[in-house]
Amino acid sequence: MTSPFVRRNRLAIELRALREQRGMTAEDLSKQIFRSRMTISKLENARCRPQIGDVLKILDALGVEDDEWRRILGIARDAAERGWWDAFGDAMGARQRMYADIESGADTIREYNQFTIPGFLQTPDFIEFIIEMALAEGESSFTPDRLFEARLRRQEQILGRSGPRYEVILDELLIRRPTAPAPVMLRQLRSVIDVAQTHPRITVLVLPLVADFTGRLLPKSAFFLYTFPDPADPPMVVVDTVSADIVHTTDKEFMRYNQRYEHLRQASLSGAASLGLLIDAADALENGMTSSP
Repeated sequence: MTSPFVRRNRLAIELRALREQRGMTAEDLSKQIFRSRMTISKLENARCRPQIGDVLKILDALGVEDDEWRRILGIARDAAERGWWDAFGDAMGARQRMYADIESGADTIREYNQFTIPGFLQTPDFIEFIIEMALAEGESSFTPDRLFEARLRRQEQILGRSGPRYEVILDELLIRRPTAPAPVMLRQLRSVIDVAQTHPRITVLVLPLVADFTGRLLPKSAFFLYTFPDPADPPMVVVDTVSADIVHTTDKEFMRYNQRYEHLRQASLSGAASLGLLIDAADALENGMTSSP
C-alpha cells in the first residue's frame, strides 16, 4: 500500500500551496469551513490523519474543481488509510510505527548506521537483547512482546517478495565492537552474512576504519533515505537520534544527506569485500569464544 505518512506530507504541501495561491490566510480558511485554526495547521504540517470531510470543505472553499479536485481527494484518501502497524497502537512505540508506515510504500531505502545492527537485519535474540537494554534504561513507550512482534513484521515487509530495494552501509566500528553478548553477536553476524548472500534486493556494504574521508564530512548520526514509486511523492530523510526521529522532506535537506551517503558509499568496500570482512569478523569472534577458558 502507499504510505499514509508519505501521502499526509504530500497532502500538506498541496493544501498549503493552494491556499497561498489564492492569497488566503489559514485564519481566513478556518473561518470559511467553520473549523479551528489548529485544524488547518495540523493538515498543512502533516501532523494528523486527515478527515475526508474537512478536506472536501477546504477544496470547496478554495474553488478546486474537476481533475485537480479528484487528484487531491485521492491523495487525502491514501493519507487517511490505516496499515497493519495501526493495529499495534502505542504498544509498538510511536517511533517504530512511523518507520513501518514510511517503509510500506517505499521503492528504495538506503541507510547508514555506525552504532548498531539495523533493525531490518536483527535476529530475534538480538531484538530481545535490545528491548531488554531499553527497558533497563527506563524506556516505557512500548509493550515488549508487541514491539518484538512488530519488529519481526517490519522485517517480513522488507525482506518479503514485494519489499523495496534496501542498501545499508555499516561502519566497521559496530562490527568490531560487540553491542551484545558474544553468542548473540555471532548469530547476528552470521545472519547478516546470510541475508547479504541470499537476498537479491539487499546490499550490505562496510565502511572500513581506514577509509580516507579527507575533504568530506561524516554524518553525525544514523539516517535513512527513502524514495517512492510515484515521483510526485517527495523523497524523505529520517535522522535517528537517541530521543527522537527527525523527518526531512525538502529537496535541500534530502540532497544534503544524499551527498553524505554518496561520500560514504564511495569510501566503503565493495559488496564482495564487505562480505569478506563480515565473514572474517564472525570467524574471529567465534575463534575467540572457543579459545576463551
